[in-house]
Amino acid sequence: MRLSKETRDVEATTEIALRPGQARIDLQLISRLVKEGSSVLDLGCGDGELLSLLAAQKGTRGTGVEISEEGVQQCIARGLPVHHADLDEGLQDYPDSSFDYVVLSQTLQAVRKPLLVLREMLRVGRLGIVSFPNFGYWRVRWELLHTGRMPKTKSLPYEWHDTPNIHLSTVRDFEDLCQAESIRVVQATYLCGGREIRFWPNIRADIALFVVERC
Repeated sequence: MRLSKETRDVEATTEIALRPGQARIDLQLISRLVKEGSSVLDLGCGDGELLSLLAAQKGTRGTGVEISEEGVQQCIARGLPVHHADLDEGLQDYPDSSFDYVVLSQTLQAVRKPLLVLREMLRVGRLGIVSFPNFGYWRVRWELLHTGRMPKTKSLPYEWHDTPNIHLSTVRDFEDLCQAESIRVVQATYLCGGREIRFWPNIRADIALFVVERC
């Protein structure tokens, strides 16, 4: 269901005291959202940073899915369970509702079939946590308008020819998708430079994070 304008314009009631220089900002926030002792599937887990953070802080039982050989080896070196697989092929190895949380942290925009991945994560998980760079952020808009070139920001640092991001979206795009797919937004948090954004997130936030579930 799409969030109301009032809901979009207001932060979560709990103040976020995030710590730059430690874990990535959205990973710190995800760690705060996940309940202790939960089971977690991290899609596109990379080197296992989030799974390690959750295990240390929340005592979670975590598993990762990663396509890169390097990422898989880094997870193994950390002692983390990891499955070498392509998210665009689905999650057939996992039964319905087999995890408390399925996380997709800044990965949705990098897959070829984002809708399939989103549907699969909500089939496998009771709750989904999705974070992504907001292409509606004002610096992105300004750079595209001012220079006529693909924008580069802290959350979108790549050149157009070597970016892993192939399906960029805005906060409103994701809200519309949730409404069309009958996905309920449990919580939405918008960030810029480690600060939570209170008003007009579609233009003022560079990172968006949603907790979602099937209606």
